[in-house]
Amino acid sequence: MSSTARAALEAEWDRCRWVWNECVAKSKAVHAHNRVHPEDKRTCGPVQLAKTLTAARAVTPWMRDGANVPQQQIIRDFGKSRAKALKDVKAHLPMRQRAGIPRYKKKREALPTLEYTRRGFRLKDGRLHLAGGIVLTVVWSRDLPGPPSSVRVYRDSIGHWYASFVVATTTEHLPETGAVIGIDWGVRETATTTSDEHDLPHAGYGRTAQAKLTRYQRMMARRKPKRGQAASHGYRHAAKQTAKVHKKVARQRQDTGRKWAKRVVRDHDALAVEDFRPKFLAKSAMARKAADAAISATKAALVEMARKHGRIVHLVHPAHTTMDCAQCGARTKHALPLSERTYACIACGAVSPRDKNSARVMLVRAGLIPGWC
Repeated sequence: MSSTARAALEAEWDRCRWVWNECVAKSKAVHAHNRVHPEDKRTCGPVQLAKTLTAARAVTPWMRDGANVPQQQIIRDFGKSRAKALKDVKAHLPMRQRAGIPRYKKKREALPTLEYTRRGFRLKDGRLHLAGGIVLTVVWSRDLPGPPSSVRVYRDSIGHWYASFVVATTTEHLPETGAVIGIDWGVRETATTTSDEHDLPHAGYGRTAQAKLTRYQRMMARRKPKRGQAASHGYRHAAKQTAKVHKKVARQRQDTGRKWAKRVVRDHDALAVEDFRPKFLAKSAMARKAADAAISATKAALVEMARKHGRIVHLVHPAHTTMDCAQCGARTKHALPLSERTYACIACGAVSPRDKNSARVMLVRAGLIPGWC
C-alpha cells in the first residue's frame, strides 16, 4: 500500500472514530439522565444520530473532507452494539455477562476498520476505489466468486491492511465417497477420529513460540507507562513484536485446522462431531495446552468447510461420551480420570483406546452406524 493511500485511510478512520466517540458520549448522557430506561430513541437512536452527523458535516469542513458512507456505517455499528447491551439489560443478565455500553475508541488503541456498502466502492482494473477518492492496489488471495455487496477495510495488530468482501456464495459439492467419520476433541490429540489416517495430533505451536513471547512480554512489563501517560516508543515496539508472535501462532493453527478440515470433508459424506465447548478447560490445569490446541477454531473450520461442500454435519452432545461403550451402550458408574487412557467395558468386555471409543460413540449417537441408540 502506498503512503498516500495509508494516510488517506488513517484520516478517514480519525473521522469515523470521532463519530463513534460522539455517539458514545450521547449514549452515556442519555443513560445518566434516565437510569430506569437507558434507551431514549427520541435523542439517541440511529436515525437521530445520523441527523446529528449530517448537521456536523454541514458546519465542520474536516468532516466534509471524508466520505459519508463509512461515517454512516459506523453509526449503524454503534446502534447494533447498543441494541445488544439493551437486550442484555432487559433480559436481566448478570453484569459479567452483559455487553455493556459501547466504549470510547482511543487513538493509539483502537484498530482502524472502515466499512463501505455497495454505493461506496467499486472494483476497476484490479484496484479498489473507495468513496472519498481513495484508490487501493489489492493483492488478491483468490478470485471473487461473484459481485461483492460490501467491503470492510481494516488494519490488524501488526500494521497490515486487509480488504474483506461480502459475497454470496454457492455450495461446491464434492464427489460422494459413502464414508462417515466420528470426531472426538481432546487435549493430548486435538482430534481423535474413527479413522486413524484422519487423527489430528497436537501441534504445540504456542509451546514452540513461548520463549520468544515471554521475552517480549517482559519487555512490555518493564516499559509499561504509568496511568495517564502515553506509551513510549520502546513499549509500542515490544507490543508490536508480541502481536507478531501471536499472529504467527494463530495463522499456523488456522492453516493446520483448515487443511485437516478439507481432508476430512473430502473423504467423508457425513460427520459426527462432538459439540464440545471447552470453556471449563480455561479454569483447569490444562488451560494452556487446551488453548494451544485451538479446539474451537478447528471445530469452526470443520463445520464451515463441511457446509461449503454440502457435507452433512451432526453435532453430538458431549455428555457421557467418555463413559458409554460404543459396542453395547453400557455406561460406567464413575467418570474416568483423564490419566486413564484405555476404556474397558465391564458389560461386554470390549477394550479400546478411550478417545477412539468416544469417536465411535459419536457415530452411534448420530445414527450413522447401527448401534445401541
